[in-house]
Amino acid sequence: MAVKPIIDTVSILIEALNSGAGAKYKRLASAMEVRILEGSIEGGVKLPPHRILADRLGVTIGTVSRAYAELERMGLVVARVGDGTFVRQRELERKRDVGFSNFVEERPEQYDMGRNMHIPGSEASLLAQSLLDLSRDPRALSELTLYTPDAGLPRFRHAGARWLAHGDFHPQAEQVMCVNGGQHGLLCTLMALLRAGDAMVTEQLTYPGLITAARMLGIKLLGAAMDNEGLIPASLDELCRHNRVSAIYCTPTLQNPTTGVMSAQRREAIVAICREHNLLIIEDEAHAVLVDHRPPPLSHYAPERTVLISSLSKAVAAGLRVGYLHAPTPLISRIAASLRATCWMATPLTMELASNWIENGIAEKLLHQQITEIGRRKQLVQGLLEGLSYRTHPQCPHFWIEVPEPWRASDVETDLKLKNYLIATAEAFAVGRAAVPQFVRVSVSNASHNDQLLLEGFGALANTLRQGSGQLDE
Repeated sequence: MAVKPIIDTVSILIEALNSGAGAKYKRLASAMEVRILEGSIEGGVKLPPHRILADRLGVTIGTVSRAYAELERMGLVVARVGDGTFVRQRELERKRDVGFSNFVEERPEQYDMGRNMHIPGSEASLLAQSLLDLSRDPRALSELTLYTPDAGLPRFRHAGARWLAHGDFHPQAEQVMCVNGGQHGLLCTLMALLRAGDAMVTEQLTYPGLITAARMLGIKLLGAAMDNEGLIPASLDELCRHNRVSAIYCTPTLQNPTTGVMSAQRREAIVAICREHNLLIIEDEAHAVLVDHRPPPLSHYAPERTVLISSLSKAVAAGLRVGYLHAPTPLISRIAASLRATCWMATPLTMELASNWIENGIAEKLLHQQITEIGRRKQLVQGLLEGLSYRTHPQCPHFWIEVPEPWRASDVETDLKLKNYLIATAEAFAVGRAAVPQFVRVSVSNASHNDQLLLEGFGALANTLRQGSGQLDE
């Protein structure tokens, strides 16, 4: 790619280096940041090699290297081993983010390992029988053709409370609202309880659906530092002390994408900070239902300020679009207003089916089938990852795999795509300008029941990671 746009700004960069205070590399990085953000240095442009720019500016190669590293930390450039450093194409990224989708859009010759999805089981035949049974109940059918209360019929809400309950957490049906899937529940919550310009803290790596919804609503996301359990309380506290924060969104159980599970002590610490700073808590349990004997939700520790979101999408049937919210009583009417504004009510037919499945045990049966199939598939491929550094959880459908040097996650993604395998990189989950870790998320849950395809996909990934160093040095 042409490097002329950056060369034309050399005089400006020299002026920045000769004025102001602080380390030279920081002054250089700040001047380049301004030019990138204003568009003078366009997205996609390749920056000059370190030595060439150093010679033109009259500084050391180390100064340029550190400035480029600072720009990469801010998320403004991408360094590709053996190829150079490129300015991010921000507009293209925004367009791609708006198009976030859980639908697998792979070509026939491709195999998508980048998405976490419900694995089809026996639910299709069970659905056929349930629809047949329902067709024999004229009174129920008649009721399902009418408008229902915005929060759902009482029996729907009771079924939702039963689905959300676990351990010491016993939600009341009066605090449960029915929504068309977890994403709809999240959107309704954000619409009802936050406003454009509000700041919300989430994990530095978080659910892409949140990123999309927040961007559409004008909500500013602040990324908190993470460890193996997920969001770090001290980082949340620091963000709250330096910003006017309204809410926090997090996934305490099976954090997406890192697979972390917060301990009870961590949950209590998070709640204490939220109370100190008067924060709304939005808690996502979409994947959590896959975990037996999981810790109580944040809603258990802070029922007065937590909105809990869950669904049947990851455990029973994604296409039913059945989700549930559990919210403090004073917030129910506000969320109900946003629910009415988006679709009037959750679809009665699917809510009826889901309620019957929850009450008669079919949902629980399908949940355990899902857990068993995830375990079987993971056991099948886990040996292929031997020697690689990764994290997972027995009931989690994906692996969070570290990319060894000199590979970068984008290199691995590109290499595998050429071989017709699709994966997800950490960039898809990143919030803010913190350095994005070199990790990829790879799932076993693609809808295909082809074990050989699964083995070949994970084998190709493992080979790429192990042989990358030799390939890049050629």
